[in-house]
Amino acid sequence: MQRQDTAKDIYREALPVILISLIAGLFAGTVLGSETMRAGIAEVPGLLLLLPAFLATRGGVYGSLGARLSSGLHQGVIEPKFELTTPLSNAIAASFINGMVVSTFIAVVAFLILQLTGQAGSLLQLVGIMLIAGLLSAILMLSVLVTVIIVGYRRGLDPDNLIGPVVTTLGDVFGVVFLLVGIELMDVIL
Repeated sequence: MQRQDTAKDIYREALPVILISLIAGLFAGTVLGSETMRAGIAEVPGLLLLLPAFLATRGGVYGSLGARLSSGLHQGVIEPKFELTTPLSNAIAASFINGMVVSTFIAVVAFLILQLTGQAGSLLQLVGIMLIAGLLSAILMLSVLVTVIIVGYRRGLDPDNLIGPVVTTLGDVFGVVFLLVGIELMDVIL
């Protein structure tokens, strides 16, 4: 991008994304407050403990990817094309691995806290739920984030103005929905 961003340009580019994020955040809150989610949280000891960490790390892990892609586009290291070049592939692979490792780590820490406080909990159940939620959210977040950044850049938008709202919203929406999916699948498996 050759032009200098002004506050007006940044506001014009970011406002629609922020409004969409607001609506999607309300959807995530609705899912989180649903009877099914409350029942899932109640039936899985430790789930409420790991929920905030899981949602927060979606933004951290995939926000780093968004920043890396944005910098790569601005520097010309990454082309605004849907081709798996080495820099793009490496960034995606690193984010995917980080997301899965962090998901597992959160489950293990939640289980250890349950054990230290004398509460019942299943390490297999927590890790299973987190791996399912982490895998599904990673696939969708990576796909949508890369698409939004490349398409936005092609249309003359600064990806730096898009990354924050997109990542936090996707992390919340996909995180909550896929935790629910993980709970349901682990109920079937176990």
